[in-house]
Amino acid sequence: MAKVNLNTYPSRPMTRVDALDKVTGAALYPGDLTPENLLHGKVLFSRQPHARMLAMDISAAEAVPGVVAILTAKDVPVNEYGLIHSDQPVLVGLGSDKADSDISRWEGDQVALIVAESELAAAEARDRIRIEWEALPIVSDVREAMKDEVVLNRFYDSNIIQHYKIRKGEMEAGWLAADVVVEGEYRLPYQEHAFLQPEAGLGAIDEEGRVTVQIGGQWTYEDREQVAHALDLPEDRVRIIYPAIGGAFGGREDMSLQIVLGLAALRLHERGIDRPVRVIWSREESIIGHHKRHPAFIKTKWGATKEGKITAVSAELILDSGAYAYTSTKVLGNAHLMVTGPYEIPNAHVDSYAVGTNNVPGGAFRGFGGPQGAFAAENQMNKLAEALNMDPVELRLKNVLREGSLLTVRTPMPVGVSLTEVVERCAAEAGWRSVPSSVIRHPSPFNSLQSLVADPGSLRRGRGFACSFKNVGFSFGAPEGCDAIIELHGETEIEKVILRHGAAEVGQGSHTALKQMAAAAAGVDVELVEIDMSDTATSGNSGSVSASRMTFMAGNSIRRAGEKALAAWRNEERPAIGKVRYTPPPTQPYDPETGECMPNFSYGYVAEAVEVTVDIETGHIRVDRVVCANDVGKAINPNLVVGQIEGAVAQAHGYAVMENLAVRDGRIQNPYFSQYLIPGIKDVPTKVDSIVMEIPDPIGPWGARGMAEMPFLPLAPAVVAAVHDATGVWFDEIPLMPYRVVEKLQVQGVGSD
Repeated sequence: MAKVNLNTYPSRPMTRVDALDKVTGAALYPGDLTPENLLHGKVLFSRQPHARMLAMDISAAEAVPGVVAILTAKDVPVNEYGLIHSDQPVLVGLGSDKADSDISRWEGDQVALIVAESELAAAEARDRIRIEWEALPIVSDVREAMKDEVVLNRFYDSNIIQHYKIRKGEMEAGWLAADVVVEGEYRLPYQEHAFLQPEAGLGAIDEEGRVTVQIGGQWTYEDREQVAHALDLPEDRVRIIYPAIGGAFGGREDMSLQIVLGLAALRLHERGIDRPVRVIWSREESIIGHHKRHPAFIKTKWGATKEGKITAVSAELILDSGAYAYTSTKVLGNAHLMVTGPYEIPNAHVDSYAVGTNNVPGGAFRGFGGPQGAFAAENQMNKLAEALNMDPVELRLKNVLREGSLLTVRTPMPVGVSLTEVVERCAAEAGWRSVPSSVIRHPSPFNSLQSLVADPGSLRRGRGFACSFKNVGFSFGAPEGCDAIIELHGETEIEKVILRHGAAEVGQGSHTALKQMAAAAAGVDVELVEIDMSDTATSGNSGSVSASRMTFMAGNSIRRAGEKALAAWRNEERPAIGKVRYTPPPTQPYDPETGECMPNFSYGYVAEAVEVTVDIETGHIRVDRVVCANDVGKAINPNLVVGQIEGAVAQAHGYAVMENLAVRDGRIQNPYFSQYLIPGIKDVPTKVDSIVMEIPDPIGPWGARGMAEMPFLPLAPAVVAAVHDATGVWFDEIPLMPYRVVEKLQVQGVGSD
């Protein structure tokens, strides 16, 4: 057996295990699955933000040639689901025994699944279904919703589905000690996940009689639990398999097609029809039918001494949860913690609310509440720096969390805090102190429009800085753990290692990193490792690929499974099997009155410096350079880490300057990429310098921290700071669309004749 240094072995570049199949087209995504005797499905959305179904007529739809079945609410055994609360009908309609399941609270509520011999037949039948609705009051404004004049979902007593508090110190004393006070009101938008493949999946009965759903997701066991609950089946009668997945970013945490595909397989089987059913959503259906990043409304006030020490912070944060909870309570928890930033704050008073409306639900999205909180906190820090006439990097270094620092929830940071080092490194790499923003030069031409060369006299350049921290793993007392199975095969020497693990591969390279860690844990070359992933029939519960947790959690479980398998090998067991469930240190929920808790067991740390060019005539912004410093603890695969940094920066760039989802009276107005613009190759930042720092996390596997979400958090406030540096104008709302930029510049007298 090869002798390997387990402390350094996993950290090396390696080609992704799925790269060849993806570039050649051999990889099968859910929409590519085309078994024999395939049936096709179409979902009918309610298209009603708030209405009660009075009648549904499916007779004309059933008469369409080729229609095999039409499933409605009465066909769902337990017509409810939800990742946090079971507050949503699987299918809105008549004949269900669940109260109020005849009420559509969101235009994306599903009301029927049509199964037919062809997609065309299913689509024609879908369009022939006739429904009579009773319109109900649409509540689309969170402030109106908070009045509870119309309580939208009787699952809750109020439209305020969650309220968190932080009460630390003495606020009056904090304000009295402040020499400078800055206030801000911030408005953050929706963001569409825009993953490469819209939702698609296949439902069937497998050879062991299990309802089997092949689909893109982020947590096979959670999907299985929700499908089994809705179908009133034991969990071992349901199987979830993830084929290749075309991106996720939190957008596949909640149900899309999982339950209806399982329902179709079950009901057809009961009718003696054992044929697989496939559903593929269009891009419009995808944008209408899944959740978004929560819009946020934040009002906050910060005080500091003339020396730059923060004395007090107050904040009110409201997230629009939309029609159902999804992960809103957990997203709110992160935003609630991060709205005060990664700083030592002696006095804090924070109230945060998740509020139900008839809008598209808010849910998990890269950063999970962190971007909303960080936007307010970092803008406030940059405004404090201006008010104090102090360098924003120096101000941060006076206040950032350090070893032993107490959070606003009055518990210490986990050991391994590296914010000071990260901020210093980012500033140094950006030349922050050595090159004044006034002499930044970018010789490349700047065209506001492809056909219009900018007037050089209208260009302004500036730079901005922001930093943040991000939890690794589930927070606030959520059950946490990760299973791994390692098998060692051979006789006298290990000839093959099999890793069985539930982790989803959503494009970030998790399966490659896990294969590398399995090789290190078993002490063999990586070429000897085979992986069996993301199938509830063969792997344990890995938890979700979210919360920047999978490298950390899987690595710890794999390392311990490897140790156990090697011990069995030494005892001459063949095959030698190590099966382990890793459980990290516990976390705690917020105290309902004070917020006191131990929120997280680990964090990652990030800082970003941004340089921009602003055309004050057209309002267009070009991000010329991003310097992004990340403490990842240990880079298991450095190439993948850099890819995650660049991808997060591009996605955050869209959030900051161009992605504008329009929702009016509960309806999405622009459900197409021709209208909802995401960054293309000519839109992303011109240059991204990825700084990978490795300061080991004491409890991370080989020292690794999770990092995939970190680079997203500081980008938008850093861009806003850079635009302010260039123009002298603060922007408290994103995205920084050209019309919005020009309008505010003109109001402030910038660029006016």
